[in-house]
Amino acid sequence: MARLGRIIRNFDWARSVALGLLALLLLVRSWDHEFVQTFRHQAFDLYQQLHPRDPGQYPITIIDVDDRSIEEVGQWPWPRTVFADLVTKATQAGAVAIAFDIIFADPDRLSPEVIAEDNPRLPPEVRTALRSLPNSDEVLAEALSRARVIVGETSIRTAEVQLANRAEGPKVEYAFLGPDPRPAMLNFPDLVQNLPKIDAKASGRGIFTVRPDSDGVFRRVPLVMSVQDQIRLGLSVELLRVATGGGAFAIKSNEAGIEGVVVARQLVETSSDGRVWPHFAPSSRARFVSAGDVLMGRLPPNRLAGQLVFVGTSAIGLEDFRATPLGVPMPGVEIHAQVLENILGKTMLERPAQIYGAELVATGAMGLLLIGLMPLLGASWTLLATIVLLGGYVGGSYYLFVEQGTLLDPTYPAFTVILIAIFLATINYLREERQRRQIRGAFGQYVSPDLVNQLSENPDRLILGGERRPLSILFSDVRGFTTISESYKDNPAGLTLLMNRFLTVLSDAILHHGGTIDKFMGDAVMAFWNAPLDHPDHVRSACLAALKMLRDVETLNEERLAGAEEGELVHRIDVGIGINTGDCVVGNMGSDTRFDYTALGDAVNLASRLEGQSKTYGVGIILGGDTAAGVKDSLAVLELDLIRVKGKTEPAQVFGLFGDKTLRESAAFQELARLNAAMIAAYRGQEWARAEHLLDEMEGAAEATNIRLDTYLTLYRARLAEIRENPVGPDWDGVFTATSK
Repeated sequence: MARLGRIIRNFDWARSVALGLLALLLLVRSWDHEFVQTFRHQAFDLYQQLHPRDPGQYPITIIDVDDRSIEEVGQWPWPRTVFADLVTKATQAGAVAIAFDIIFADPDRLSPEVIAEDNPRLPPEVRTALRSLPNSDEVLAEALSRARVIVGETSIRTAEVQLANRAEGPKVEYAFLGPDPRPAMLNFPDLVQNLPKIDAKASGRGIFTVRPDSDGVFRRVPLVMSVQDQIRLGLSVELLRVATGGGAFAIKSNEAGIEGVVVARQLVETSSDGRVWPHFAPSSRARFVSAGDVLMGRLPPNRLAGQLVFVGTSAIGLEDFRATPLGVPMPGVEIHAQVLENILGKTMLERPAQIYGAELVATGAMGLLLIGLMPLLGASWTLLATIVLLGGYVGGSYYLFVEQGTLLDPTYPAFTVILIAIFLATINYLREERQRRQIRGAFGQYVSPDLVNQLSENPDRLILGGERRPLSILFSDVRGFTTISESYKDNPAGLTLLMNRFLTVLSDAILHHGGTIDKFMGDAVMAFWNAPLDHPDHVRSACLAALKMLRDVETLNEERLAGAEEGELVHRIDVGIGINTGDCVVGNMGSDTRFDYTALGDAVNLASRLEGQSKTYGVGIILGGDTAAGVKDSLAVLELDLIRVKGKTEPAQVFGLFGDKTLRESAAFQELARLNAAMIAAYRGQEWARAEHLLDEMEGAAEATNIRLDTYLTLYRARLAEIRENPVGPDWDGVFTATSK
């Protein structure tokens, strides 16, 4: 009950907006716009590319009118007598049934009597001889009558196309096992059919029309269609029907649409509109035999025996290649062959009607879970929860594809979860920034006691203006402030108390070493030395203050942990510090009614950038070159890098401050400093192997000094690995460009 109450208290306007966003996204998914479908289909394509179907061994062969056949037999289109010969020889070779992915819609222009009529200048005896020869279309029809042949038909997509009247071929008996499925199936206004004399002799008629999806990819193939209220089968399933005796077929349906087609005593499940999702195997020449080899009798014995044969073309000039989910085009006839392979092997992919509801439920459930978890877990754990949710769902989707052939959309639920996570994270970020501004407003009134004393003695200094003088500037910031602030969502007073304690620790360290606190910026502090009062040893004092800040913050962490109640989560406070030394303008700056005593200048900007690099190198205190030069003989300092910070064009040397004089004079640190200097020299001298060897030695030396250099060493190892992949040129200057502040 307590947890439920916490959820209710944290259910603010942002969560209400997130709920509205989730509802809108679910509505868009219900609409299922073509844009949404495209991403879903491309994900399914990726699945097929990662896990294509095993081609297997099926009694299916394609007689291919390929480029070699055209070169050998003659230019396209071939005379119908050639196709008659092809049918006869394929049948004699043992083909069970033959399906044409080619249509014979017009009379053969190469028929002998047509040639005689089109060439009146031929000698009369030649024309008479031509007229006495059999008509080519009749020769083909006669060949069809002696074999089981399915002629191909293609649909037209608009009733505006006017076709000549065609003689109706024999009708195939069919039955409906359920409600009338015709309203659900694909409907075409008319067909382009074969010549009546050819159509009449065929054993079957199959439609080879395959509609691509909106992106031009052929993913789904209709098994059954409606043409002027007549039910027609697709080419592949019609071939199976004829090959198994040519009996009637049935369509199983329910109120949602079509469930499947019953043919050859088996149910082939389809989508509600009568289409199937074939699981594609890679295109294989093993499926093909050349039409030229069939015509010339060059086939191996029994190559076509017992085979279901498709006749189509892969010739480049005939342009019958289709884009497929595998990312590579394949001949249209091979798509039909793969459909038949899926039917025989029962490997067809499934996307049942109820899966749409399952996807909506999954999308809503994950969205609600994320919205509910964000107030409880905070940013980091919510990110982890998001990754787990998405990984589990997408992994489950891929598992269903591989193990069951079920297509579960991985894209839209993932998109919804990511969008909601981004929205909530943005709201949290804005809330955090608002908290920072509130803290700035509260603590910005406080100035250093030194400034107060000086202004008390000299009130005339309360004027705008400034002076130029060398300063040592310090910036500090808390790492992971988001996580800390979110843990106090229900206790703003506790956050204020913590920040007071924390900033007091930093302030005391700064003031103890004679610094001036310029401003508090939320959890960040800016301070400087050598103004408003002269401070001759300002460089060393700034560094000693930074070391004390780290020690005192660690003490604060220990006190908080010791004072925590049992089971209370205590977030550790880690501080990054940057110090730089240089000439600045310092003084009272602002308007006539409100101003602050502050410092401006390039050295200030660089100090701020150096603080941001402490996380990059995993070093608590980062020093600029002039600061390091002032303390390198008295404090434990190591050079880290030569970088070009964001907003600067000139590179700057950066150093790490690790301890006081005692550490510096220890033998272990002296060895570490020697190895580090040698590693830096080897790196800048492009001696990559030596640099990597020295990094390994530094790892042990760092452990001996109790200095953590894991991030620093890992950073250089990553750079060396990148350089091996992308070698630098001889003019490389060894400068690293920092991309973040």
